[in-house]
Amino acid sequence: MRDTILHIALNQFGVKEISGEKDNPEVLKYFNDIGFDGTAMKDETAWCSAFMNWVALQANAERTNKLNARSWLTVGVETKSPKQGDIVILWRESPSSWKGHVGVFIRKSKDKVYILGGNQNNQVNIKAYSAARVLAYKTLKSC
Repeated sequence: MRDTILHIALNQFGVKEISGEKDNPEVLKYFNDIGFDGTAMKDETAWCSAFMNWVALQANAERTNKLNARSWLTVGVETKSPKQGDIVILWRESPSSWKGHVGVFIRKSKDKVYILGGNQNNQVNIKAYSAARVLAYKTLKSC
């Protein structure tokens, strides 16, 4: 399952928002395919969870069907030893805030975690985040 998730997410590498009034249909596809009306969305809408739900849907893995990143805390099996293809959930603003970020685990170093995700600098890419922001690592199961 991890390899499938990683492969699907990597195939979206480089998809990014379009500045201005136009919207990237590839970003809107993530919303549409998971059951949200992409025509009502903008590619400036927070889309990290939409991207992860789309990846999980393509992989036939469990998903949240929600647009908030912290909804990913409710699925999967928590692991303390993540492997590539697991899911990483981060807090944003503060650990007690409702805000978060979600993506695919790539690797970690002493103080950084590298995540392949959507809406990272407005695109699908790999970005380093402080490891202190990790709320959980999850391994998804097949549906």
